[in-house]
Amino acid sequence: MKGSEIIAELKKKFRVTTDKSLGDVLGLSIPAIHNWKKRPKCTLRQIAGLVHAASKSGAVRFRKNVVRPLVEFFEIDLCESRHGAKWELFADCDEDGEEHPYLQGLKTELNATKGVYVFFDSRGQAIYAGKARKQSLWIEMKSALNRDRKSVQKIKRVRHPGRKLQYRTTDEKNRQIVDQQVPLWAIAAYFSAYEVADEMIEDVEALLVRSFANNLLNKRMERFARHRQASK
Repeated sequence: MKGSEIIAELKKKFRVTTDKSLGDVLGLSIPAIHNWKKRPKCTLRQIAGLVHAASKSGAVRFRKNVVRPLVEFFEIDLCESRHGAKWELFADCDEDGEEHPYLQGLKTELNATKGVYVFFDSRGQAIYAGKARKQSLWIEMKSALNRDRKSVQKIKRVRHPGRKLQYRTTDEKNRQIVDQQVPLWAIAAYFSAYEVADEMIEDVEALLVRSFANNLLNKRMERFARHRQASK
């Protein structure tokens, strides 16, 4: 087979149209692509070398792109959703209602990507880690922020009256320190979000959850891929 024919078929396979794009995929320079085109006949050894180079290039690209930080320790500034039903992480405009390019850009990026995220409390301690694989990071994080976790998510608190009542000391039964359910939006102060290659999202989430096992409010201890497959 001619070298030009191999190059043409590879472009179809990888859905690229230029020599540069194919070179990026295969890990070859443009002059190397041109040399392949000039070959009247390619040996099995040459084709094997091309496959090997493509394999190495793919591994390098995967390592470079497996995790991309979108934002880290971003301060949460709660705002009501459009219909006031839920809390959102932040508004995409400033205090005067004017468009804020950084906030709008961040929201757009979170809406367009999938991966993993971590919520932190006001001390910067991790309190919840999750993944967004079926929907965007923005939608998944907003859902996690408002989700009812019932008995799982509790901290020590004191119930104080919201109505106009006379002050009473904490000796009173209703003012004792007890376990109380608390929503994530009430204690989360910062968040970090990372775009992750689809094949690695669940494993990266498992790594986060297991790394902060004694700190997180997560109910389930996530497992790595080989353990998930073994249990099926």
